[in-house]
Order: sequence, then C-alpha cells, then structure tokens
Amino acid sequence: MAIDMSKMRAKMEALRNKGGGGDNVFWKPKDGEQAIRIVPTPDGDPFKEYWFHYNLGKNRGFLSPYRMYGIDDPLNSFVRSLFMDKTEESRKVALDLMAKQRFFAPVIVRGEEDKGVRIWGFGKRAYEQILSLVLNPEYGDITDVDEGIDIVLKYGKGDGDRYASTTLTPRRKSSPLCPDNIGGNEKCSEWLDNIPNFEELFTKKSVEEIQVMLDEWLAGEVEGEDFVKYDNSGATVAVDAAFNELINA
Repeated sequence: MAIDMSKMRAKMEALRNKGGGGDNVFWKPKDGEQAIRIVPTPDGDPFKEYWFHYNLGKNRGFLSPYRMYGIDDPLNSFVRSLFMDKTEESRKVALDLMAKQRFFAPVIVRGEEDKGVRIWGFGKRAYEQILSLVLNPEYGDITDVDEGIDIVLKYGKGDGDRYASTTLTPRRKSSPLCPDNIGGNEKCSEWLDNIPNFEELFTKKSVEEIQVMLDEWLAGEVEGEDFVKYDNSGATVAVDAAFNELINA
C-alpha cells in the first residue's frame, strides 16, 4: 500500500503546531480589519476558559490550580489574606496576583490559511460578542464546516483610548470553511485533525512549585526583575508573548 501523503502532511502540520514552533500556535489580531472563522471542535465547545496567575516575580503566567481544578494553593491563600487585610496597598498587590480569566478559540484567519488552525486569545467583552452571535438563531451554527459564518474582526485603539478594543461583525452570507480554491474537504479534514491541543499549551505548576515561587517573591529575590523571557532572536517566546498581550488587552 502506498504511503498516504495527505496524512503525512497532516502529521507535519501537527508537529509545527505543538509548542516547539511557537509562532504557529497563537494568533493575535493586527490593527485594522481581518476575517476569521471559528473552527468546530470534537467536544462541541470551541470556546475554552482558563484562569492564569501573572506578576509573580520573573515567572511566566501559569494556570491557577484553585480556579481551574479546585485545588487550594499557597498563592490563592495569600491573595485571600491580602484582601482580608483591607489596606489599599494590600488590595493593589492582591489584584495584581489574583487569577485572571482568559478565553481561547481555534480559528482560521482568512488570507493566512496556509498557517493552519491557530489559537486566538481574547477577553470577556469579545467573548460576550461571540456568544451573542452563537445564540442568535439568524446565524445558525457559525462554526459549521459547510454553512458557517466568517467574522470580520476590527481591532485597534480609538482616539484617546488607552487599550485596543475588538469589534466583531458576522458576514451576511454563510460560506464553507474550506472552499475548493484552498483545498476543499481534504484541507478541512487536515485542519480539523490538527487543532492544537489546549491541554499542552499552557504552563501548569504543582502546589510545591507555587510555594517556592511565592517564597522567592516574598523574600524579594526576584522583585524588580522582568518576567518576560526572550528567545535567541530577541523576540518574546510565543506563549509568554500571548500572555503579555492578553494582560494588556
């Protein structure tokens, strides 16, 4: 039996999408307008909710054991104690260290289909807009492979705005996820088989590891150091960059 080249290409795409390549995993919108398509997932829920801790010294963002898994941890207990202290300084530190909610979805960016499925991270306001579209019976299943809806995403700062905002507008007409000019059903199968594994994308820490990081932070050993890491080219590592961009979104 001859080797199935389509499966081989899919395997290569999967390798490129798993952490090691970095830039192939996360997508951040550019200023202006871009069209995206949210890709359906096997579990029927393409919108994933995660809680992260940031700002604990030089450590990159990591998943909150308490908010994600119901496991109490030293940082969660410390944040609670800071809020109970009821001073303005304690409250400020608690707000910096408490877990932050972020949302993620697999998307195809129109005009960049050659990069495959990537993960778009967004905040609560954009999530509310997406859910409004999903629940609007006028649009049906916006992720449907054959009759779903592309979304025009407008991203950027208005005059006087401190932070960039995201506005989502559905296309008026439905369209296939993979039209014939970009590969049709074969390309769709490749994309759907190679959605990045969310469970492998984000840093998890044990309770013991969090205790060590908290002790170091409290001792002032890492205070004042920049927790953003850099790769050999001087650019921020993809996952860290995604975290940092989401913090400022």
